[in-house]
Amino acid sequence: MMIGNSVRVPRCSPLLDHDPQPSLLLDAQARPLELNAALRVLLEQLSLAECESLLPVNYVSLVQACLGQARAIENVEAQCADRILVWTFIPDPGDKRVLARCRDASAQIAAERESVKARRLYRLIIENTTDLISRHTPDGCFLDASPASWALLGYWPGELRGRPAQRLFHRQGLARLARRAREGLEQDGYYTMTYRVRHRQGHYLWFETACRAIRETYTGAVVEVVSVSRDITARVQAEETTRRLAEVVEAHTDPVLFIQPGGAVTYLNPAARRILGLLESPQMPSLAQFLGSEVLACLHREGWSNAERHGRWSLDTRLQPLGGAVTVPVVLMLLAHRSASGERFYSLVVRDLTERELREAQQRHHQDELAHTARLVTLGELASGIAHEMNQPLAAVVNYANASQRYLSALGSDSPAAERVAQGLERISVHANHAAQVIKRLRAFLRKGRRRMEALNPREVAREAVRLCAWEAGDCQVTIEDRLPDNLPLIYADRVLLEQVLLNLLRNAIEANREAHPGRPSRLVIGAAAQRDGWVQIDVSDQGPGVSPAQLEQIFTPFYTSKANGLGLGLSMSRSIIEGFGGELQAVPMSAGLQMCCRLPAHAQGGATQQQQE
Repeated sequence: MMIGNSVRVPRCSPLLDHDPQPSLLLDAQARPLELNAALRVLLEQLSLAECESLLPVNYVSLVQACLGQARAIENVEAQCADRILVWTFIPDPGDKRVLARCRDASAQIAAERESVKARRLYRLIIENTTDLISRHTPDGCFLDASPASWALLGYWPGELRGRPAQRLFHRQGLARLARRAREGLEQDGYYTMTYRVRHRQGHYLWFETACRAIRETYTGAVVEVVSVSRDITARVQAEETTRRLAEVVEAHTDPVLFIQPGGAVTYLNPAARRILGLLESPQMPSLAQFLGSEVLACLHREGWSNAERHGRWSLDTRLQPLGGAVTVPVVLMLLAHRSASGERFYSLVVRDLTERELREAQQRHHQDELAHTARLVTLGELASGIAHEMNQPLAAVVNYANASQRYLSALGSDSPAAERVAQGLERISVHANHAAQVIKRLRAFLRKGRRRMEALNPREVAREAVRLCAWEAGDCQVTIEDRLPDNLPLIYADRVLLEQVLLNLLRNAIEANREAHPGRPSRLVIGAAAQRDGWVQIDVSDQGPGVSPAQLEQIFTPFYTSKANGLGLGLSMSRSIIEGFGGELQAVPMSAGLQMCCRLPAHAQGGATQQQQE
């Protein structure tokens, strides 16, 4: 027979050509003797000597071992290019020969290797995944579980085998959950459920489990259930927190709006719909429909940028409800938020100030009532001085009237009598006018009604207060030194209330001087000056005993007083009045006595001169 390079090899085995598998006959030294047709096809153009490339690399040792041990050696792999051949060496001890048979197992071995690799990868995934992968019987008992069971439930896989999974479930809704899972697996072959499961340490976690049924091939009955479970406790808690926050926003009494960076409104809570008059309308309004153009300009100019930098921006303004209703005083608060993905979104919280405005109006009304009461008290304390002020001009009127009557009776015999009657009538008119002025000042001081804001000359108001307490100062031997300049700028205040404050400061100074200098003359100074910062300061300085640091901190506290019969409301109310005018009232200790400093902003010329405040 001719092989390869026309080398004739004697036939040594009559069955060799009939073997369907590629076969080769080797001698005791592992030299090729003969090959069959199937191996010749495998060799293609190779010679008999070159067929050694198809054999395993240790084929010589294999042949010797096969003959020496007189046994066949099977399943020896040999890599030939991209093919894998599996050889079997069969000994013939009598002739000292070995029959080597092979088969092409490339596809089989590659599949086995891929299968092993897949199994190794699957085990690697199973052992390292954070999800719990488990197998169960149809009634829910654990057949096996991945090592994640320890991290999630506190049980090792061996401890879960044979344990019913339902024993770990929370009892609430357990029967309904088991029924739905069974129905879902039987009908659809899969079911996803969310439930609470108990950890080994006793606390409960929220799990989400995806189950898939493994069915018997012929009957279709569920024989096993494969489940993948994960801990979703953090997600459930976040969703619950979000739900609660949504309920808070819905129930909040303050209007809340969600707006996009461009200004489009995407959400209105019920309070926002009420204040805007949109209870029945599902449409979202634009900001321009309820905010003025100036507010929108301020929002675009500084609102968005400040909210970006600082997280919030606020503005006091008025909101215009849709439909032309009365505007509402509000505080707009723009809040900037950032989502988990980093996207910016904004909310606009509106604080309705209507009740606050009403409270402030009531507070002003109560303050005016209290001030009027204080003026009545002051009038009672000044009663003797008022009587003196009235008695003097009235006594003079009576004297001049009597004298005029006598002159009239002697008018025929005394020619100068007519001139004296004229002088007496003139003086009667002067003193009567003086009494009228006193009464007018008292009536103005006791006036009760709306607060009337107007531009005032502080020098005139201060001197009017000095005139009201002049008799009391004289009775206490206190000289009031006037250091009020003529060129003071105007201030914007209520005349009666400012006069009341200055009168209170003057009377406190008179009382302090009388306490420090009983029965002896003393002096107090009232002065005023225009300051460079646009304020006017009126000072009342006494020569009294002064106050201690502890008293200085409390003298403006309501109901605090050092007088035996005092109410402790004078300075507290005076400070409230001055602060209502936009000013401030302070006490400054001196080396001898106390100085009360009343600072008020100067009135801008050309502005409104009067304003009614409810």
